[in-house]
Amino acid sequence: IGNTVLHILVLQPNKTFACHMYSLILSYDRSKEGPGSLELIPNNEGLSPFKLAGVEGNTVMFQYLMQKRKQNLWSFGPLSTVLYDITEIDSWAEDQSFLELIVSTKKREARQILDLTPVKELVSLKWNMYGRPYFCFLALFYILYMVCFTMCCVYRPLKPRTGNRTSSRDNTVYVQKMLQESYVAYEDELRLVGELITVIGAVVILVLEIPDILRVGAAKYFGQTILGGPFHIIVITYACMILVTMVMRLTSTTGEVVPMSFALVLGWCNVMYFARGFQMLGPFTIMIQKMIFGDLMRFCWLMAVVILGFASAFYIIFQTENPENLGQFYNYPMSLFTTFELFLTIIDGPANYDVDLPFMYSVVYFAFAIIATLLMLNLLIAMMGDTHWRVAHEQDELWRAQVVATTVMLERKLPRCLWPRSGICGREFGLGDRWYLRIEDRVDPNKHKMMRYTEAFKAQDRENYDKGSEKLETNGDTLCKKELSALSLSLSRSTSRTSSHRGWEILRRNT
Repeated sequence: IGNTVLHILVLQPNKTFACHMYSLILSYDRSKEGPGSLELIPNNEGLSPFKLAGVEGNTVMFQYLMQKRKQNLWSFGPLSTVLYDITEIDSWAEDQSFLELIVSTKKREARQILDLTPVKELVSLKWNMYGRPYFCFLALFYILYMVCFTMCCVYRPLKPRTGNRTSSRDNTVYVQKMLQESYVAYEDELRLVGELITVIGAVVILVLEIPDILRVGAAKYFGQTILGGPFHIIVITYACMILVTMVMRLTSTTGEVVPMSFALVLGWCNVMYFARGFQMLGPFTIMIQKMIFGDLMRFCWLMAVVILGFASAFYIIFQTENPENLGQFYNYPMSLFTTFELFLTIIDGPANYDVDLPFMYSVVYFAFAIIATLLMLNLLIAMMGDTHWRVAHEQDELWRAQVVATTVMLERKLPRCLWPRSGICGREFGLGDRWYLRIEDRVDPNKHKMMRYTEAFKAQDRENYDKGSEKLETNGDTLCKKELSALSLSLSRSTSRTSSHRGWEILRRNT
C-alpha cells in the first residue's frame, strides 16, 4: 500500500504537497535500505517511483529525490564536492534504464530532465569518453562498407547480349551472367571478397536489430524519431535487399538489378543516421524526418490522386494518335511517370509540337498547371515552412535526446571490456554497493549575499510603506496638501534611514 501511494504522489499536480507526503510515508518505512525499501519496489510496468518521475517529466519530484540520495563529500569555502547516486540512472547494468525511459517517452517535459544534475554530467561523461569516439569509428566503418558494396555493384558480372531485339525501343546490350560464369577471372575473385563482406555485414545488421525490436516493441522502435525509427526501417530493408540479391545470384535468376538498386539507395541514405553525432548536422536530420513522415506523407496522398487523374486524361487524349509522334505519352505507365515529372516541374510539356495536337490537351494541361504547380506545390512549401518553425524551437532538445539514445545503444551493443562503468563504487566511501558520480560545485557567496541584502531592503521598505499608508488613510480627510508633502518627505527619510540601517547591520554581522 505504501509503495502504491508513493507512485500516486509522483503523479500529483501539486508538487510541494507530494514531496512532503513522500517524505512522511518514507519516515514510517522500516526497511529503508535493501530490496525491501518502498522506493525500490516497481509497479506493474516495472517502474520504481524514481523512474516514474522521469517518465512523467516531474522535474520537481526528480530533484527532490536526487537531493535525498546525494552525499556531501567535502566543502571548502565556495567549493564543494557531492556524490550523486546514479544506480538507477546509469544504463550500464539496467535492463530498463532511466536514460532509455526518458528518451523513449512521448512527453516533452521528460526531456528537460536531461539538463538537470547529475543526468547532464553523466551523459556528457559517457558521450565524450566513449560514445563519440566509438560512434565516429562506426560511421567511418559504415562508409567504407558502403563503398565496398557500391564497387561490387558497379563491377557486377555482365556479358554482351547475343539474342535478337524484339522491339525497336529495346536498347539492352548487356545481360547478367550465370553463376558458373560469374567467378572465373582474378577480378571476379576480388569482387567475391567484397560481396562476402557485404553479405556478412547485412547478416550482422539483422542480428543486432532484431533483438532490440523484440525487447522494445515494433511500434516504439520504428515510430519514434529520437530512437532513430525511420533509419531502423531503412537499414533492415537494406539488409533484406542484400540477402535477396544473394539468393538471385546463387540461383542465376535474372532481375537482380531491382533489389540491388533499392539496396544502394537505402544504404547510402542510412549514412544520414550518423549525422546525429555532430551538433552541426544532427538537428537537420531531425527536421528531415519530421517533414518526410509528417507533411510529405500526407501530401503524397493528394499528389497521387492528382497524378492518377491527369495521367489517365493525357493517355486517353493521345490514345488515338500515332505512338511514334506522341512524345512521352505512348503508353499508360510512361504517362504516369511523365505526369509525375510535370507535377514537380522537372520537365515542360513533353508533347510533340511538330504535329497537330488535340484541343483537349491544351485544356487539360492548363488545368494541371494551375492545380499542381501553382496550388499544391506552394501548399507543400507552406506546410514545410510551418513544420520547420515548430521543430526549430525544440531541435536542440531533440538532438540532445538523440545523443542520449545513441549513447545507450552503443553501451548495450559493445562488450563490457570496451565500455567500463562510469562513476565511483560506494564501497570506496563506505556507502555500500551503489554507484555514485562525483560532481564539483562552486557556489558564489557574493550572489547569495546580494540576494539577502536585497530581500532585507525590500522587506523593510514594504513594512514602512504599509505603516505610512494606514496613517494616511486615517488622517486623509483633515490633512492639507502641505501636510501630505511633509508626511511623504518624512516617510521617505525614515524609510531610507531604517533601510540603510538594516543593510549596515547585515554587513556588520557578516564581517
